[in-house]
Amino acid sequence: MRGEKESRQHTVPARIMIVDDHALAREGLRAMLAHQQDLAVVAEAVDAGEARALCRREFPDLILMDVRMPGTDGLAATAAIKQEFPAISVIVITMYENPDYLLQAIRAGAAGYLLKSAATREVLTAVRQVLRGEFPLRPGVAAHLLQSLTRERERQATLSEDQLTPREHAVLRLVAQGQTNRVIARTLNVSVGTVKLHVSQIIAKLGVSDRTQAAVRAVELGLVTPPPL
Repeated sequence: MRGEKESRQHTVPARIMIVDDHALAREGLRAMLAHQQDLAVVAEAVDAGEARALCRREFPDLILMDVRMPGTDGLAATAAIKQEFPAISVIVITMYENPDYLLQAIRAGAAGYLLKSAATREVLTAVRQVLRGEFPLRPGVAAHLLQSLTRERERQATLSEDQLTPREHAVLRLVAQGQTNRVIARTLNVSVGTVKLHVSQIIAKLGVSDRTQAAVRAVELGLVTPPPL
């Protein structure tokens, strides 16, 4: 599924949906994404209910999801959408960079996290990273997130480290640190294509939907030690 999504990016624009109850906020995000040949805004929603209905009709590749909305908030909306449409990636957007809030967003299924104050370049970079299956968090933020996950590790999980090959474990450790495919390839002295293959295999073995959730799951299972803060 992920490989199909990546191939699709090279032929037609990725389909983006914006979910925010404020018209000005939607307009701002739409303006940031305008005139990008590889991205197309195909839908806008003002609440969680409309977002789910549009997912069924428009099948977006990625959703930019406001956290604070009337009724069902963005975190609950993300969880509901990921349950029904696991292949859709979600980037949550909020006013404040709070590690605890970020943890909730990732647990809900979000693949990324943006501040409302983010510049156009930051938004475009994060969107493209998620569409490539990467983890758009700064290393320091990723470290805080993984430290929090370690403290809440679900020790009842049954997956064994032995189910991953040594090379997959090395790739997963770098994924959990927020490294891109290119950096991982350089670090391990392999091709980017080889890294993508390993990531796909890791996602399948961990039973998750994307790279971000693989990193979360790895820490929950005790397979990865977070980097020092």
